[in-house]
Amino acid sequence: MRERFWELPLNRLKPDEWEALCDGCGKCCLNKIEYEDTGELAFTRVACKLLDGHSCQCSNYAERHKFVPDCIVLTPKKLKEIAWWLPATCAYRLRSEGKPLYPWHYLISGDRESVHQAGISIRDRTVSELTVTEDDWDDYIIEDLA
Repeated sequence: MRERFWELPLNRLKPDEWEALCDGCGKCCLNKIEYEDTGELAFTRVACKLLDGHSCQCSNYAERHKFVPDCIVLTPKKLKEIAWWLPATCAYRLRSEGKPLYPWHYLISGDRESVHQAGISIRDRTVSELTVTEDDWDDYIIEDLA
């Protein structure tokens, strides 16, 4: 990968650089509630059934669409449509807004654990969507999601 590739415009990143931009927080794998009357978005602690709640990684990333057909494939084009849906700390969202990565991002810190140590990830704070009905998601809203 190129040196400081994350500072390039997103549409100039190579596929491996694009994938490497992910900070590993796991927040994109949380189920969200969009309130139609206000347009507000609430993140819940209810995670995709494929999310490993400790590592904050997909347990079957390569074949995730077999098990979760509506899992979004994030691309620079798709990002323009759904950036608002990503957490404010997301590297993809930050870079699409022309903002720098946070110091805890592993590309800056050099340590994959720094996102967890900074308390940014959802490590050990989730429940599987297999154990919670969609009607009960309101009970799992995360108020303090950074």
